[in-house]
Amino acid sequence: MRGEYPEQALLKGLANNDSKAVETLYKEHFGMVQHFVLNNNGSYEEARDIFQEAMIALYEKAQSDNFVLTCQIKTYVYSICRRLWLKRLQQLGKFSQPMDGFDEVVAVEEDLEAHEKRNADFAIMDRALNSLGEPCKGLLEGYYLKKMDMNSLAKDFGYTNADNAKNQKYKCLMRLKKLFFAQYNIGE
Repeated sequence: MRGEYPEQALLKGLANNDSKAVETLYKEHFGMVQHFVLNNNGSYEEARDIFQEAMIALYEKAQSDNFVLTCQIKTYVYSICRRLWLKRLQQLGKFSQPMDGFDEVVAVEEDLEAHEKRNADFAIMDRALNSLGEPCKGLLEGYYLKKMDMNSLAKDFGYTNADNAKNQKYKCLMRLKKLFFAQYNIGE
């Protein structure tokens, strides 16, 4: 089902009360939360409550126009549930460590640093693409994002034939590569 519902589509679906998106989120993430709560002095009912609270928090965030998810939904849901559950355990006297600093803690199964690096690389690529200018930006977006063939690109951009469009695409790609690595090396 993940192939049918990429992360951004799930967030948009959640914000629009799409039952399929909500069902997908539940199917994909509740088991993880249930496992965490059951392994930390909790019950199935408590896991459901915690998961529901996390879904409400995610729903409220998804409805905000300026909300940008910088990690996977799984990571976000897990960190909310973990924090809520540890807070509840502390209130019940079953968890005695102080809760200070739990706002910053995100326990994840994937390497968060690698995820953040990938996001930073995408941001650099986006800046490089935006600074590329036209017609290169449009040509590369047409080919790589819109999956247009060379004949269509030649026609849309006024090239005499597909080979000329292909040569121009290559030149644009080399310019993009230069811009990307110039910005990438500055960031290191």
